[in-house]
Amino acid sequence: MRTSSRNADGHRAGHRITLLQGGGEYFPALEQALNAARHEVRLETYIFSFDAAGQAIAEALIRAAGRGVKVFLTVDGVGTPALPSSWSQRFDTAGVAWHVFQPLGLWGAAMPSRWRRLHRKVCVIDGETAFCGGINIMDDFHDPGAGALSEPRLDFAVQVTGPLVLELLETTSRFWWRMTVAHDLRERELPAAWHDLQQRMRQALAAREQAKDATPQAPDSQPASANGRGARANLVLRDNLRNRRRIERAYLKAIGAARTEIVIANAYFLPGVRLRRALVHAARRGVRVRLLLQGRYEYFLQFHGSRPVYSALLAAGVEIHEYAASFLHAKVAVVDGHWATVGSSNLDPLSLLLAREANIVVRDHDFAQDLRARLELAMAQGGRLVDAQAFANRSWRLRFLEQLAYGAMRLGLLLVGRRY
Repeated sequence: MRTSSRNADGHRAGHRITLLQGGGEYFPALEQALNAARHEVRLETYIFSFDAAGQAIAEALIRAAGRGVKVFLTVDGVGTPALPSSWSQRFDTAGVAWHVFQPLGLWGAAMPSRWRRLHRKVCVIDGETAFCGGINIMDDFHDPGAGALSEPRLDFAVQVTGPLVLELLETTSRFWWRMTVAHDLRERELPAAWHDLQQRMRQALAAREQAKDATPQAPDSQPASANGRGARANLVLRDNLRNRRRIERAYLKAIGAARTEIVIANAYFLPGVRLRRALVHAARRGVRVRLLLQGRYEYFLQFHGSRPVYSALLAAGVEIHEYAASFLHAKVAVVDGHWATVGSSNLDPLSLLLAREANIVVRDHDFAQDLRARLELAMAQGGRLVDAQAFANRSWRLRFLEQLAYGAMRLGLLLVGRRY
């Protein structure tokens, strides 16, 4: 019996990891994997929009359930407040088990305890293949606020086979079980809750045995390139239980160890004190630090609230590129050309302090270089470099809006009792 080896950072070998850019690459790969599912599908997403792209995935879920595959779908109650009645009925008829996580309801937004969201975007199929990243089930050429887009949203995901797939399976199974038991208890269905508990214990034991028998895939004779064959990788989660700061710590460790280059693309960028200091220190010790950030107005707080941190970063020599070709939704990074991460977590308080997030950290030169090349292309074709002097001379109106947004975020953190 062989088990996959871990290094000191927790990275396991034996993964095949494919980088997927945007819905144009992600949705066909996801649909193909769903069509091949034999036993079980677990899909979690913040937004499930029933546009053309979403309907294709929804139909694939229904087809899988029709073949006898157990299908579990979880959407977030803010990103997806409710499923259209026609689709919820079709899911029910087909046998797709679905759940809306923590809908806000009438007064939910006024309750800080309800701000904890399901923000990760993962899908696990048969415990063998997984998808993880920042891409919602949503058309790349449509934005809920702006409408039709001339260029696709910039975002990334990965398709993974290898040992960490079982970790994602355990994560999604445990989360579904907790939601099910909580629902049964609220409805005072104690026998059902006890049945769910017993079933969960059996599943956990089976998953543990499966993990023991997992054998890493040997790299084949083909080069790693974008497929990351044989790559070392690690699943990094953030939740409100055992994994409160794991994603932030992964970034801090990589930034602290950087020697030549840091490239970060992040949609909603408002790093806390530790991350800001890490980036400043890296730039001052000679590391080239480049940030690709949101350049188009989407939400007041995220757009204006991030600007107050620009000054210290620009003064340290950090390059800030604002992406304006379309909406930036990526949450990715490359450090020194061999460490990379792709996931759902922004570098802002909502992601790092409140939401459930999932990132894949990859140690593979060819994978990292592929992601780096795509980010450089995005900077060259759709980004504009922020000039430090022009930024310092921005209008007082903009400064007022920035401080207003930044102050609102700080007030929100005070209400939830979190330091950032």
